[in-house]
Amino acid sequence: MRPTMTKTLKLCMVAGGVAAVALGANPALAAGTASGTSVTNTATVDYNVGAVAQTQISANVAFVVDRKINLTVTEAAPGTTTGVAPSQTGAATTFVVRNESNATIDIGLTAAQLAGGTAAHGGTDNFDVTSFAMYNDTNGNGSYDAGTDLAITYIDELAADTQRTIFVVGNIPGARVNGDVAGVTLTGQARASGTIGTQGAVLTETAGANTAGVDTVFADTAGLSGDIARDGRHSDDDDFTVQAPVLTVAKQSRIVSDPFNNTTNPKMIPGATVEYCIVVANGSGGSAASGVTVRDIMPTQTLYDSAYGIFLNGTYTGTPGTGTCNLDGTAGGAYNGGTTEVSGTLGTINAGTTRTLYFRVTIQ
Repeated sequence: MRPTMTKTLKLCMVAGGVAAVALGANPALAAGTASGTSVTNTATVDYNVGAVAQTQISANVAFVVDRKINLTVTEAAPGTTTGVAPSQTGAATTFVVRNESNATIDIGLTAAQLAGGTAAHGGTDNFDVTSFAMYNDTNGNGSYDAGTDLAITYIDELAADTQRTIFVVGNIPGARVNGDVAGVTLTGQARASGTIGTQGAVLTETAGANTAGVDTVFADTAGLSGDIARDGRHSDDDDFTVQAPVLTVAKQSRIVSDPFNNTTNPKMIPGATVEYCIVVANGSGGSAASGVTVRDIMPTQTLYDSAYGIFLNGTYTGTPGTGTCNLDGTAGGAYNGGTTEVSGTLGTINAGTTRTLYFRVTIQ
């Protein structure tokens, strides 16, 4: 009689496939199992000869996980331009560079300026910034800090599933006007890792059939500035848009009193007191205006009221020229009796803000 044989295959099944048991502990990555990991699968066979259990036999097979290269470059605030002012230094637009590979890589960085054409957020590119450079967000606060963030040309040893914030920085020429646009592009290039402080060589895909070693496969998508899918590169665009302050000035007068009616329905007669309010408004959507100074020469028919004085940085309600001067400023300014000039500094007026200078005169 032939002996009976019972065979039991002990296989771990997951999600319709065979579970891979890695040699050594590896962290779970969104990018997948780390490249270079040796994955082993073992099958065992138990059987009896008659009633006697026999020595278990087994067989295994192993393979090495290949390297999937994927990286992304995206502007940090999609859909939003970077507002700048003429003569601004250290203007920064912000990108996020992420390694979505299953391996640590270096990423070479290239920043370029658009040469005309439509910019990322509309408008036509019509100027270049100067002192163009790239900086790493060294202190990790998400804002460019001159003197703290370091200039770079590549990202060194960026681990899988991690990212860096990169600033593309430049100075805005002083002659630019509202609506001028400077388009910029940041491109990342996958490079070999392994030596800290040294940029690795540009990675290439493994040609031909799968090998026993660690092969390289590109998995990146097409970027926005010429790089195609699966070329080991990725890019995105952003732009600087000049949003210079647009100041308007209005001047209005108000009768305060006259010698006969005092403050009850006064009239503009000689001896009457008249209040002048100069209204300076900075339109919304622009940048702050600094060093705002107001000068006003008195008509010969009026006499400056030195007892009342000059008031600066008051607020205003309504449309400049037809609204109300709120008379809540701070005493200051100066009067030049030789030139009959009233002057005062309002300092910085932020976008969307209105400030006043007001004083009084007597009709001669």
